[in-house]
Amino acid sequence: MRVIGIDPGVAITGYGIIEESGSNFFCLDSGCIRTKKEQDTASRLNEIYDFIFELVTLYSPQALAVEKLFFSKNVRTAFQVGEARGVIILAAARCNIDLFEYTPLQVKQAVAGYGKAEKIQVQKMVQMLLKLSIFPRVDDEADALAVALCHLQNRRFREALKGGKP
Repeated sequence: MRVIGIDPGVAITGYGIIEESGSNFFCLDSGCIRTKKEQDTASRLNEIYDFIFELVTLYSPQALAVEKLFFSKNVRTAFQVGEARGVIILAAARCNIDLFEYTPLQVKQAVAGYGKAEKIQVQKMVQMLLKLSIFPRVDDEADALAVALCHLQNRRFREALKGGKP
């Protein structure tokens, strides 16, 4: 199975494409979509949409997993992340790809085994699970890979509960 994980944001959106083969995970591509502050919001969101659409077209994944919105204090940031999530969800719908959403707690639990793991712990587990020589350079990229891994781990769990094999 191939999945795209997305860590949404307007300034930086992380993405990671992971393929599962047997009991192994392989990183096919990862990085960040960076938009310019000088651009108006609509242009930034269009750039994110186009890039996600291209990734889905290029890699033909079976699923797209995106991190759910979480905010504690900054409402403005939450709205911006929500807008980015919206165009990502639209891209998934337009590409007719299954969409899955996970909270930061679920992602950390699936990848690091602890829902309140520190970012560095998640990065190191992403590096280990994907057998990367170095861990991802940017937090958003690592988070996107972690979201993809979370989906694959949850898929295995759901299949085990059904009594079948993934």
